[in-house]
Amino acid sequence: MGFLSSLLGIFGFGIGIPLGLLVGFFLFIYSKPKEVEDPVSRPLYELDELSLQDLLPEIPLWVKNPNYHSVDWLNKFISDLWPYLDKEIGGMIRSVAQPIFSEYIGKFQIESIEFEKINLGTLPPIFYGLQVYETNEKELILEPSIKWAGNPNIILVVKVLSVPIAVQLVDLQVFLAPRIALKPLVPAFPCFANIVVSLMEKPHVDFGMKILGGDIMSIPGLYHFVQETIKKQVASLYLWPQTLEIPVLDISTVAVKKPVGILHVNVVRATKLLRKDILGSSDPYVKLSLTGDGLPAKKTSIKMKNLNPEWNEKFKLIVKDPKAQVLQLQVYDWDKVGGHDRIGMQLVPLKQLTPHEMKEFKLDLLKDTNITDSHSKKQRGQLVVELTFVPFKEDTSKYSGKFSGPIEAYRRHESEIDMSMSSDEGTLGGSGVLSVMIQGAEDVEGKCHNNPYALLLFRGEKKKTHMLRKTRDPRWNEEFQFMLDEPPLDQKVHIEVLSKRTGISFRLKESLGHVEINLRDVVHNGRINQKYHLINSKNGMIHVEISWKMI
Repeated sequence: MGFLSSLLGIFGFGIGIPLGLLVGFFLFIYSKPKEVEDPVSRPLYELDELSLQDLLPEIPLWVKNPNYHSVDWLNKFISDLWPYLDKEIGGMIRSVAQPIFSEYIGKFQIESIEFEKINLGTLPPIFYGLQVYETNEKELILEPSIKWAGNPNIILVVKVLSVPIAVQLVDLQVFLAPRIALKPLVPAFPCFANIVVSLMEKPHVDFGMKILGGDIMSIPGLYHFVQETIKKQVASLYLWPQTLEIPVLDISTVAVKKPVGILHVNVVRATKLLRKDILGSSDPYVKLSLTGDGLPAKKTSIKMKNLNPEWNEKFKLIVKDPKAQVLQLQVYDWDKVGGHDRIGMQLVPLKQLTPHEMKEFKLDLLKDTNITDSHSKKQRGQLVVELTFVPFKEDTSKYSGKFSGPIEAYRRHESEIDMSMSSDEGTLGGSGVLSVMIQGAEDVEGKCHNNPYALLLFRGEKKKTHMLRKTRDPRWNEEFQFMLDEPPLDQKVHIEVLSKRTGISFRLKESLGHVEINLRDVVHNGRINQKYHLINSKNGMIHVEISWKMI
């Protein structure tokens, strides 16, 4: 029976093939082709919903969400540069991976690990939309939606027991939603000091991996395991609030320096001063200032007709860079008529001071800073001063960690979050510095002229910004400091925006609005940075940053 079945099968197979070829030939020769009709063109509004869904691709973010913007120009830019970016990124991957691979050499019988080929393919990433955020801080925040369905060809060769094993990565797909912060904004190209990158959600990564010609990702269970492992590892490194910080500029050289401490200066006395008056005496006083602060110099009292004056007068100066700033001390002879004659001067670099330690200096006065000048060697007297540098209390609420990868220039850390200081009244006592930064105003409009400037009133002291001509949105970015012996818990800062006449006008000054800011929140939180609506202004707002630092 088995033999008969086999025989019939062979017979049927031998007859079926010629018969099928014969029927197909006759159908090909004698059948008439159907006439191809021209496609019917219809406008989109006549199509139903299902037809539109089949016809149109995925709706981009800039259509679904008005906060996202189309960036076709950026996709075109990346597409043109992609052949060159491919080579540069490939070189970066090799340099980054080499130290990591070297850690595994000698382990698990591994003799070498190296890339045989790195080719990112011909398809560049595509930006499907870009969202830009405006904040009160000096930063620019971008949130692009990136999708990359690439055709890379990356081959890694691992030599184990003298046997090379090639691992090939193919068909890579990556979907990302990163947050890119350019901060802080500085007045030097490219106008930001750091690029801070974090992921707002876990990325989607899909790829194929071939070993010895076979796709190991098709093994049941392995694909899902690899997917979850990659998501967890990337999330632990870069999912917000974790960030990757890439330095672009040296922040210490381009950013506006903030106060870091107080220099206490006690001008004790001077001895054997040079005679400047006709009657053989002098009327000395001392001017003292710090380099780089741009503030008016402080002065001691005048000691009439005294070549060995005793002052014992104390001053406080705000320090922004103790490593670079220098204390300038100048002794003058006061004259009732005409300019005051300088008896001598001396410089004291702040880097010579140890924090919280008082140090006495006995300074031989010089004519100027040119020590090669023969006139500088003339005896002009000696000045005795006592200096103490007291830095501000550090904010221990900020924490950071270093990126554990091989590139030391990049570092990963958790986002710095300013935590509130304790509200206990007993912990708020002590002297400190109140800093008021008037950044700018918006929609301020005068009836007669628009030349705005800001006037700051605090404890009877007046400070004002420079005037900007013919603008409704001035940007001043000017900072003012006040040294206080106690926290200003129950005090207010009054800020008024004024417009000043520059040409012929009936009104010399005009108020464009004002605001009063209670400082209690500043003392408790250490810092506030927000915009305030101006009183007596229709739509005007002012942007103010206020900080309180204790000694």
